[in-house]
Amino acid sequence: MSAQPTPTTAPAAAPEGHVTIEIDGVALHAPKGSMIIQAADKAGIAIPRFCYHRKLPIAANCRMCMVETEMGGRMVPKPAPACATPVADGMKVFTRSQRALSAQRNGMEFLLINHPLDCPICDQGGECELQDLSLGYGRSVSRFVERKRVVADEDLGPLVASEMTRCIHCTRCIRVTAEIAGTFELGGMERGDRLQIGTYDGKPLTTELSGNVIDVCPVGALTNKVFRFRARPWELIAREAIAVHDALGSNLFVHLRRGEVLRAVPRDNDAVNECWLSDRDRYSHQGLYAADRASVPQVKDGEGVWRECSWDDAVLHAAEILNANRGDGLGLLVHPATSNEEGALLARLAAGLGCGNIDHRLRQRDFADAPVAEPFAMPVAEVENADAIVLIGCNPRTEMPLLAHRIRTAVKRGAKVYAINPVDFDLLHALADRRIVRPGQIAAAVQAIADGDDEMIDALETAQRVVLIVGEIAQAHPQASRIRAAVRGLAAACDAKVNCIPLGANAVGLARSGVLPAGRDARAMLVQPRKGYLLYGIEPGLDFADIAAARMALGPAKVVAFSHFACESTRALADVILPIGMVPEIDATLTNVDGREQAVAAAAKLPGQARPGWRVLRALGAHLGLAGFEFIDIAQLRAGIDGAAVASGSGIAPMPAAGEGLERILTTPIYRGDALLRRAPALQAHSQTKAPCVVLHPADAAETGLAAGAMAKVSDGNGTATLPVELSAKMARGAVWIESCHAATAPLGHGLLQVKRA
Repeated sequence: MSAQPTPTTAPAAAPEGHVTIEIDGVALHAPKGSMIIQAADKAGIAIPRFCYHRKLPIAANCRMCMVETEMGGRMVPKPAPACATPVADGMKVFTRSQRALSAQRNGMEFLLINHPLDCPICDQGGECELQDLSLGYGRSVSRFVERKRVVADEDLGPLVASEMTRCIHCTRCIRVTAEIAGTFELGGMERGDRLQIGTYDGKPLTTELSGNVIDVCPVGALTNKVFRFRARPWELIAREAIAVHDALGSNLFVHLRRGEVLRAVPRDNDAVNECWLSDRDRYSHQGLYAADRASVPQVKDGEGVWRECSWDDAVLHAAEILNANRGDGLGLLVHPATSNEEGALLARLAAGLGCGNIDHRLRQRDFADAPVAEPFAMPVAEVENADAIVLIGCNPRTEMPLLAHRIRTAVKRGAKVYAINPVDFDLLHALADRRIVRPGQIAAAVQAIADGDDEMIDALETAQRVVLIVGEIAQAHPQASRIRAAVRGLAAACDAKVNCIPLGANAVGLARSGVLPAGRDARAMLVQPRKGYLLYGIEPGLDFADIAAARMALGPAKVVAFSHFACESTRALADVILPIGMVPEIDATLTNVDGREQAVAAAAKLPGQARPGWRVLRALGAHLGLAGFEFIDIAQLRAGIDGAAVASGSGIAPMPAAGEGLERILTTPIYRGDALLRRAPALQAHSQTKAPCVVLHPADAAETGLAAGAMAKVSDGNGTATLPVELSAKMARGAVWIESCHAATAPLGHGLLQVKRA
């Protein structure tokens, strides 16, 4: 007879929709339809498990969570899996009875039958769930004397390493690629003791969320290939950090050894990234240690030769350049991932120098309506509860991968997704309807729906919760103000929320911090060159909307570069390089897409003589004798930051003159959006990182006499690029898709392009 603990608490009346159960003598309430393991977790009662994960569908594979149950005063004859047994009113659960413990120990013995004894060389050692539970539930001696099974490993790509002989078939990884990523790349093949988990086609993982299979794997079958064999978990120190590659601001931990970041893992925050992390947020730390990392202050002498110098000399040279060009002769251009503290100081610096030319909107082209990044009208966590979602000039998989996951969750709950895009992107979920049009026709397509000239409006008007998600293609377009005006009209017509994905990790925060022009905007500062510039965190050869205009403006000017990297383009255009740190090397606050301010402390060691940017700005402001730079530490700086008024406008860009050529579709590659990503070798080896090319609709290619694999000469009248040709029937007719952030595509602007055989 199993031991039955005496109840220690008296049950109160169950709230509506809940039942009263008892677990190990503790009375509690649990939602109807929930599982025993969920109720136990909420009560802090430990039940061993391998296959169960709170964010994944239930599989009940491992049989490690077996418990004994009693219903109506009678013991249920057989143990039940806690992860797959719903709670019932009056149920009693025993997790530590003799029968329950026997079932759990038997399950552990079977799981260990084929598991190799390679703990000393396994990267999971020290944080292995199998290792931990085998200590409590395993035998000291194995009774299995037959030959152990061996499974050949697969090449899963540059991010995930596999040792599938260690696999215990919990299927967590399968459920991640199926339910979270939506790519269904991993699966189980064969049956019984021959079951193997791997890719069906033998190809590497392609999803942008592949690293999450590492986190959910309870053993050493799937591990971090970048981190592999570099350190043991007990050697590492965990520090909180924030991802800076999109405006979601995913929460994570960086794991350090002697100040060096060796890996990143997700930090749970259900309102932001849940327990997931995109691959670019997980692996970008490699870029911190690139060969061209700026680590020493440098100045360029009169003959154009760079020399290293002291911080005092560098600040003196920078102050001389800024002082000589103060007022309208100066322009301040700020990377949109810059922290709030640095942004506030840059705004003070501009004001102190009498300069209204300051901006962080480097990749926008249309400023007619004074666009600024604003928080989502429908918070990220609520998007998965929407009834209808309209993607406008947007590919969420590359712009904000975990927003794409939220959209996929909404679809699984019954939401309808519509798209107005120049490319029929692979969105990993079904579309209820789509309009594939050239970028210049997006505004007209949206306006037609708002005016009732398109049947899509009927579906949107009947939906209860509608959200319009506006992406990079729309916001970076030369006619973006027209698209935004049409979006506002559609939102009013169907009572929808508008979520514009910010073009920069901290664009919302910098707008609030006053990094906006009272004079010339970012584009005007380059089209109408200034005599001096301050570049903050920018790689000038790749980070601007119009690279050619940037080079022409910066070339003859005096340039002070606060830089993370002493790259070729910075050395060619700057006169002073001041090396500064980046997250996670500095104290910083960033504002995410929901308007949530997230602060982190410095964790990693700064390279060489590099300094936090706010410290360098404080020294520079003090040297110039400007007000607002008297603070001593980061706390005083934060206490003195006031929110700035955000500019607004309602102008509309004029219609462009008619011309001949193909309209460019411009997108930012998922792993080349900033300097850190571009220097992460593992991400650059990923299958989603492609060489620059020209993508054409087959009909347009036929008209220009081009075939797949041919070399095309592309020109916008100012610059020319020679690129290979790819064909896709998912393209809009009359358009050409050429990604940015490549040196080969930098000479090309955004407009009509002439494409012909090279």
